[in-house]
Amino acid sequence: MDRNVGNLIAKIRALESELEVELARRRKELKFSIENRKIHFEEGIVAEHRRLKTSLLTYLASAKLKHLLVAPIVYSLILPFLLLDVFVTLYQAVCFPVFGIPKVKRIEYFVYDRHNLAYLNLIEKLNCVYCSYGNGLLAYVHEIAGRTEQYWCPIKHARRIQGSHSHYPKFTDFGDAEKYLESLEKLRRDFEE
Repeated sequence: MDRNVGNLIAKIRALESELEVELARRRKELKFSIENRKIHFEEGIVAEHRRLKTSLLTYLASAKLKHLLVAPIVYSLILPFLLLDVFVTLYQAVCFPVFGIPKVKRIEYFVYDRHNLAYLNLIEKLNCVYCSYGNGLLAYVHEIAGRTEQYWCPIKHARRIQGSHSHYPKFTDFGDAEKYLESLEKLRRDFEE
């Protein structure tokens, strides 16, 4: 990997560490903590959250008609999401061991914690579960696709791409044939972040 790219990645990782410190400070400010994947609010916070919750009737009565009309289309995506989930999970289960690619840990991509928020009503919580599943699934698929690309085609594109996966910076530069041939086997084994 190019030294400048390596330095930039090191800076990104340092910023990510700094972000974690800031998020921990913010959790303390909002009076909750996370221990063993469980969320704990300080005493009195849940009661305050319940006081701020919008009732189901008020929520439905204040819903915009356009939102109600498109809701079936929004929720119809659950079928393609479920199919994608099944096929990508099957693909990873069968193919990754054959290629020697470490499997993506599903639990790291699917986070369901918003049900702990007492200020959300049932519909808001359902919406949050749906969004968590959809975004978690797409992040999970993104990582599986990224590992697949690293194994089969670890070459950067000539043009800048949006939303590249975490493995992309390791890829060889577009047009650097010697480096590609020299580093292909190493890249096929280097899945550490």
